[in-house]
Amino acid sequence: MGIEPVVILLQVVRLAVPYTLTSVGATFSERGGVVNLALEGMILIGAFGAAFGQYQTGSAVAGVLLALLCGLCVALLFAFITVTLKADQIVAGISINILVMGATRFGLSLLFGSSMNSERIAGIDVPFLFMDPLFYVAVFSVAAGQFLLFKTPYGLRLRATGESAETADSAGINVDRMRYSGVLISGALAALAGAFLVFQQHTFTDNMSAGRGYIALAAMIIGKWTPAGAALASLMFAATESMEIWLQSGLIPSQLVQSLPYVITLFVLAGFVGRASAPREAGIPFEKNRKSE
Repeated sequence: MGIEPVVILLQVVRLAVPYTLTSVGATFSERGGVVNLALEGMILIGAFGAAFGQYQTGSAVAGVLLALLCGLCVALLFAFITVTLKADQIVAGISINILVMGATRFGLSLLFGSSMNSERIAGIDVPFLFMDPLFYVAVFSVAAGQFLLFKTPYGLRLRATGESAETADSAGINVDRMRYSGVLISGALAALAGAFLVFQQHTFTDNMSAGRGYIALAAMIIGKWTPAGAALASLMFAATESMEIWLQSGLIPSQLVQSLPYVITLFVLAGFVGRASAPREAGIPFEKNRKSE
């Protein structure tokens, strides 16, 4: 009984890693003015890339590199659709998620002969979570993200594009380039979240992102569009997921227990979203030559 709180704490920290990576990435995207609903697909494609990369080479490093490549490709596609083509960001994000879900299912069938799961992979072979390099990447992303957004010229320019793209453009800032950079950062971090998931589970399973991208967006909102705040909210959501795991062995119906993280997300958002201030032009495409009416 004495070590049980420690076990629970370690479980919460482990569950928080993918939420933290993804929510920090979402902060960069939205601070630049792009609402990234495609995070779910970016996590999923990152997990698939990591599984396939390690399965083919036997190297976790190769798996992480392929995860990053896949995540960046999907992020680049999403940025092209939303930033260059000016498509609706919500519709584009949902479409990307559906596309990735179908593509990974097809990839499973083609490469592993199964539409449900891949072959088992070794993952990152460490005896303890705090020896996992991806855990430290998550921690570093919070500190580096906070510094980059609020203490550097790049962060100032990115935040300016999300607050008033027209003003930023008149100051000589390339709005499209800044928005691309925010989306690509979010894609890279979401892909690393997918790699962490698949290395922990030692196999890729169909739709294994399981709503984590959407919950990460909620964590970003609760964290008031800051990496540190998003990380703290990620810990809260990880705690609810841990509670779900522990309650599954009790008398409460499993369907109710499994819905717990999403129910808590809705309640928390209902309490926070009215008091949180999003970047003013998040979700609004920038037309360089638009004229004020």
